[in-house]
Amino acid sequence: MIDESKDKVILLFSGGLDTSFCVPYLIEHGYDVITLALDPGGFSEHEKNYIENRSKELGAIKHYMIDIQKELTDKFISKIIKANALHQGVYPLMCSDRYLFGKYAIGIAKQEGAVAIAHGCTASGNDQIRVEAPVLLKENFKIITPIKDLGITRPEEIKYLEDKGFSVPKEVKKYTLCENILGICISGSEVDDNKELPEDAWVISKITKKYPEYIEIEFEGGLPVGFNGYKISLSNILYLLNKIAGSHGYGRALYVCDQTVGIKGRQAFEAPGVLLLVEAHKALEKLVLTNDQLCLKNSMDYKWTELAYTKIFDPLAKDVFAFIQSTQKFVNGTVKIKLFEKGISLCEISSANGLVDESVATYAQNCTWTGKDIDSFTKFYTLQSKIFYNKNSVDVVG
Repeated sequence: MIDESKDKVILLFSGGLDTSFCVPYLIEHGYDVITLALDPGGFSEHEKNYIENRSKELGAIKHYMIDIQKELTDKFISKIIKANALHQGVYPLMCSDRYLFGKYAIGIAKQEGAVAIAHGCTASGNDQIRVEAPVLLKENFKIITPIKDLGITRPEEIKYLEDKGFSVPKEVKKYTLCENILGICISGSEVDDNKELPEDAWVISKITKKYPEYIEIEFEGGLPVGFNGYKISLSNILYLLNKIAGSHGYGRALYVCDQTVGIKGRQAFEAPGVLLLVEAHKALEKLVLTNDQLCLKNSMDYKWTELAYTKIFDPLAKDVFAFIQSTQKFVNGTVKIKLFEKGISLCEISSANGLVDESVATYAQNCTWTGKDIDSFTKFYTLQSKIFYNKNSVDVVG
């Protein structure tokens, strides 16, 4: 029975330990809790059912499940690939879906007449910024953050739930897993203790194939559109690559990154598909873009990646990506890749727009100019430097 006198709160809910703690905690503090789970790709029907049943078990009065896979792919993943976006050269912006969490929470809050939006992020991570920014920038909903405000530990959360008669799955006690179409982020236990993860902790990059395997990715306009000769969607390519490249143990990392709040943190992740696509895309760009385009794009890629990490809402992100997008028109072609245990090799890169032209020259073999031509070029190419060294007592080398 819903108590109409109670204020409603929309809780972003995954069914994990933190958000499970939040449901009875918010009820205890006088709210009717409506849970909202967003499926960014990767949820099985079993997992969706578990999340819904967990919400009801914990006492929520209503539960929503919204599929955001297409929006995530169109608005973020496509840009991650075009921008070769690896934060600090490692992390493929796997938590970009969090930017959409606030947006959808606002929509459900308005629909339900809720007074507040709640989440289970901690005070030390980046997701609190990604989730709260859309709410703070355009809306006036109260934001309730039990985990952040209490500074509560995982053992304390487990005790609270068990004292109230709620079970806590064994795997939840050890690790926190965040999953979407890009892959899985893993935190807790060995990750926090600066120790190597055991092999059974990895989910989609377990090594099941001991032999090399070849695949081919086709790109149009900077995005993958085909796999092994078949035209398929980006989301399906990601699913296939997570499965195929993951079976070779490719795409896993345990790394230290700089958090937006000013600390360094450890994280493990598995993202075989997007990491492979970024490497293939970069290789194709090297074939079709000029040297000057590549030099400027590298710096623009870096800037967009930094903004997309926790500040995608800044207008500069759109400005920077407009340049990146302008470079992608001719990024068309195919990349053949060899997969082996925990690694890949880019074997063949071909494009009708490639800037290698054998009719003009073949590197270190033959060319359409004479030795006298290149002597003159080298003379003028070094002329200003020669004048500098004639005027100044400086070693040419060293």
